[in-house]
Amino acid sequence: MYLALVVGLMFVLPIVSVLVEYLSLPAGAAIMPLVGKWFVFWCAGVRLLLAGLRQYFQPQFTAREIFDMKSNEALPVVRELGVANFSIGVVGVLSLLAQSFVLPAAIAAGIFYGVAGGRHVMEPARSRNETIAMVSDLFAFVVLAAFVASTYLG
Repeated sequence: MYLALVVGLMFVLPIVSVLVEYLSLPAGAAIMPLVGKWFVFWCAGVRLLLAGLRQYFQPQFTAREIFDMKSNEALPVVRELGVANFSIGVVGVLSLLAQSFVLPAAIAAGIFYGVAGGRHVMEPARSRNETIAMVSDLFAFVVLAAFVASTYLG
């Protein structure tokens, strides 16, 4: 279930959304604004909003299934991570209504995904779910960083 959710929200839905909208535009239209729009909505928005809710209400999933922690000691910290993820997620979802939210959400989520993905890389004994998180985090980081760079570099 976790793998299907991550693949859908981090790869399939944003890519399909970009392609569907791009194909409806005139030839030669820029694709990076669509990449920003849809990857922010799905990866920074929906994905982090859902992750935040799960981390807040079921912190044991993240603690045990992602980080392989056995005790309940980390659950309050996972809940706080959930609130942070939920907050970024709300801004990402609202970016469809307020285009001015796209770039700030891409920056915040890009930093989060880059640091989280890098931390997963450094873990020598990754679980399957942590490996899934690592790959999806690093992919989101690269896409969001490319969008931010293209926005600033023209």
